[in-house]
Amino acid sequence: MSTEHLKSTIERIQPVDPSWIEQACARQLQLTKPPGSLGRLEEIANRMVAIQQTLSPSVAHARIVVFAADHGVCAEGVNPFPQAVTAQMVANYLRGGAGINALARVAGVELEIVDVGVAHPIPEMRGLVCCAIASGTRNFCQEPAMTREQAAAALSVGIQAAERTAAAGCTLAGMGEMGIANTTAASALTAVLTGRDPATVTGRGTGADEACMVRKRSAVERAVALHKSHIYDPLDLLARLGGFEIGAMCGFCLGAAANRCAVLVDGFIATAATALATQFCANVRDYLIAAHRSTEPGHAPLLELLGQAPLLDLGMRLGEGTGAALAVPVVRAAVEAFTTMATFESAGVSEAAREADGHAS
Repeated sequence: MSTEHLKSTIERIQPVDPSWIEQACARQLQLTKPPGSLGRLEEIANRMVAIQQTLSPSVAHARIVVFAADHGVCAEGVNPFPQAVTAQMVANYLRGGAGINALARVAGVELEIVDVGVAHPIPEMRGLVCCAIASGTRNFCQEPAMTREQAAAALSVGIQAAERTAAAGCTLAGMGEMGIANTTAASALTAVLTGRDPATVTGRGTGADEACMVRKRSAVERAVALHKSHIYDPLDLLARLGGFEIGAMCGFCLGAAANRCAVLVDGFIATAATALATQFCANVRDYLIAAHRSTEPGHAPLLELLGQAPLLDLGMRLGEGTGAALAVPVVRAAVEAFTTMATFESAGVSEAAREADGHAS
């Protein structure tokens, strides 16, 4: 069933119609501002017009979904924190005490928390969406992280989350993650997706010291060497080197695009999942907005692969969807300017004044 869900979702993902971009560009030229003076805000607004297929786009309703899961590679000593922290942080999200909670409140964004495969028990708390596939993945330094069936199930969890988001009326969605050792999995995926040396795309994650970094680089190198020759399609790549929450974020991108919902892509791990989503369906690219630039070394190669320039560069590397939350007001500002600014005609501004304004800028 999961594979069928994936196939039907991919079949629904259509590229944006360039004629809508052209209509948006034409309207931008009529607004009371010099052409191009709002920079990337114009680009964002034009993209939202094309995604929603209207010159009156709306991003009033936004949601960020945080997917949580654990990783078997944690046994290699790749992280300075114990695996139990994943469950503890999920509880913190549900209590409203994490970084993503604070930033989502400021941005006026809904949060949904999904357990895709946390290894330790999570206290019974209201608001948790329970979709656990297993109690974490297996150690990919020794065997595939999951079966192809489990990988397809993870994708389906993400697709379903995107469908819930769209059904709730959200036209802008973000995704975040929590999972001790998930930067290790993201680094392995990045090495394969970009063809880069594993060591060059492996960073400190949650603050690994040099001894931990030696173990982490070694784990990524060994995993890539073990599995690379057995990867024949994107599902193989996810199954062998991914994580349940990474698979869910990948599915979320696919599901959002199928429902014509723009996706704010968070940092390194979310971008690895997004890059994988484009391997399943290239049309996903049309629905992506890179929220921010992470300090993780693997993030820049992924952004280059996707052809994305991030909106923000704040030296962040927290994950959780925090970069996506910060970018929501930027997207809203872009759409507000596009939809509510007066045109030269409606404002009674002459063509001569318009040209003068353009020259002055």
